Order: sequence, then structure tokens, then C-alpha cells
Amino acid sequence: MLQDQSQQPTRRTFYAALVNLLGGAATAIIAVPAAVYLLFKPKSPGAGTMVEVANLADLEPGVPKEIVYHRTRVDGWKATKEKTTTWVVKNGPQSAVAFSPACPHLGCIYHWEDEQGIFLCPCHDSAFGTDGKVLAGPAPRPLDRFESRVEGGKLLIGLQVKRS
Repeated sequence: MLQDQSQQPTRRTFYAALVNLLGGAATAIIAVPAAVYLLFKPKSPGAGTMVEVANLADLEPGVPKEIVYHRTRVDGWKATKEKTTTWVVKNGPQSAVAFSPACPHLGCIYHWEDEQGIFLCPCHDSAFGTDGKVLAGPAPRPLDRFESRVEGGKLLIGLQVKRS
């Protein structure tokens, strides 16, 4: 009882099948991420997304206050919750301005000098008033602001900085 030799795979057919399998796997490794990129849109924070940062009643008119808050930053397909800050100045009974914490000159983090009544950037001594306007130094423009609005006594700010 001899087995039919034509039914058994040869070494050549085995290697051919192995090469085809490896080629298919390599194609899948390249094609799957490309298909995900083309078929699924990246996450976006959504237009008009606002975050509550302060109760307007807790703010003193004309006195800057640094507010720490949490926001969700979206980068492509990844959403990251992060802690960040903004400087808020109440400029009316139902209005306030929220400034970006970065100096518009080189992006250094500025601070409030209470004795002088100014925002001061330690990198190149740029000074700003409570309205965000440049008082001194090399800063090319006023402080950048967040879009802000008041709803029900709460200050809401947008996630994107608006250049002044």
C-alpha cells in the first residue's frame, strides 16, 4: 500500500505557501493602519466647546486671579485630560476676561506683580496691564485671550487661544 506521492506537499509548495503567507502578513501590517487613517476621522474638541472655570461672584473687579482648571486636549485620535491655568480679570458685573498664561513674546509664563499692578514676564521684562495691553518690553502684541462668556453667574472659557 503505497501512498500517492502527488497528494503530499513538496518542499517547494511548502516554501511557496510560506512566502505567500509572510507577504500577506506584511501587506496587512501596512494596510490596516492606512485603512484606519483613511476611514476613521480624528477626534475633535468640537466647535464652541466651553469649560467652566470660575464663579463670577468669587472674583473681585479689576483684580487678576490665576485659575487652575482641567480641560480635555485632543490631538489626532488621542484625548488627554490635563490641568492648566488662565488669568481672569473681572471687568464688569457680568463680564470677565480670561488670558492665556503664556507671554506672546516667547511663550514664557508671566505672573502678577501685586505691588506694581502689572503682569510681568520674567524672560525679557515685558509688562502688561489688567486689560492685557503691552506696557513695556519686547512683546509684539497684547496678551492672548480665551473666548469667554458668563452663564448663570459662571465664567466659561473656550479651549482655543485667540491671538490679540
